Amino acid sequence: MAAMSALGELEKVDCAIYADTLLERQATYDFAIKWTPWLEARGIKVVTVSRPQGDATIGKWGGVFVPAFTNMNGKCGMLRRQCTQRWKIQWIRKWLQENRNGEIVEMWIGITKDEVKRARASNVRYIEHRWPLLEWDIGNMGMSRDDVTHWLIENGLEVPPRSACIICPFQTDEEWKSLTDEELGRAVEIDNQIRNIRPKGPIFLHGKRVPLDEALGGE
Repeated sequence: MAAMSALGELEKVDCAIYADTLLERQATYDFAIKWTPWLEARGIKVVTVSRPQGDATIGKWGGVFVPAFTNMNGKCGMLRRQCTQRWKIQWIRKWLQENRNGEIVEMWIGITKDEVKRARASNVRYIEHRWPLLEWDIGNMGMSRDDVTHWLIENGLEVPPRSACIICPFQTDEEWKSLTDEELGRAVEIDNQIRNIRPKGPIFLHGKRVPLDEALGGE
């Protein structure tokens, strides 16, 4: 959407907000470093927001914000997902409150027709949601992810890597193993840190409910 706005295919936006979880893959950071100047040279202000460095992955009791896998007295489950709210939405809204000058914000969200069920109205009065990719006229059905990829390629733009935290539990073994040695080492470290924070039983980043390095065969 930012590129479409920069090239005049969508209205000019006041800014594009990038919520940095501080745990993104390096490929995502590299992409942002490369393409932020391109956007800004075309009139799109890029704002980066993030949680404070001291806002640890582990909070008080029960304060693990990722949906880690549980094994409580032999009963398997997952923790509630809080990372999107705590590491993205909260800081985007904080910046908006500080900069909207009392005005209603029209927030564009890049949902495609593949995930149209995620297109929900805002739950705060000062934000109105809009989904430009769903409005795009491709057979009156909006854009799919493939359509977005094709649009980028046709316009000579790079297709970004999938954005995902290095500790996201919703990863396949192939995705875990695609992390750099440094990224995987950090993920293993965090996996070990959260293991026994809850008194009802251990928690894990991997669905096998064993330590991450063990789940990946020590790689």
